[in-house]
Amino acid sequence: MHRTDADQEERVPHIIRLYVRWVDRINRFIGRFAMYFVLIMMVGFLYAAVVRVGFNLYTNWMMESAQFLLSAYYLLGGGYSMQLNAHVRMDLFYSRWSPRTRAAVDMVTIWMVVAFLVFLLLGGISSSQYALEYNQRNYTAWAPPLAPIKIIMTFGIFMMLLQTIATFFRDLAAACGKEIE
Repeated sequence: MHRTDADQEERVPHIIRLYVRWVDRINRFIGRFAMYFVLIMMVGFLYAAVVRVGFNLYTNWMMESAQFLLSAYYLLGGGYSMQLNAHVRMDLFYSRWSPRTRAAVDMVTIWMVVAFLVFLLLGGISSSQYALEYNQRNYTAWAPPLAPIKIIMTFGIFMMLLQTIATFFRDLAAACGKEIE
């Protein structure tokens, strides 16, 4: 099929489609991978319960491990959740609007999310650098190093920021009556 110049003008630029496609693909992979962290936590809690009841031993490291896994779970899954449109939204008027109106409003409000994520990312980078530089450890009996989870959390925030920008491009296309497949 031969495309005319008018057809080319109606399409979203290739670089934007490529960006959205790759960010979606990466966040989908990371989000689906992070879903298994819940299963790991369940196995860990089962182990801790059996050891506690069966052998009267306390596994203080399990609670901290679960906290770390839960933090990684929701921050690594944030971009995937945004991609699936599974995040919380105030729906006073939103559901009554047309898809193009929703996309136009989302294009404006998404910049508040971008600003928030940029500040979180800067804080995460600073906190990760501090944890690496000073070998920061948690103040508990187990005292695990904090750098690995801080780096994972910062990476999750970065991926959510990339997904937010991809969502902006998708909303921009929808507001103009186009679609990014």
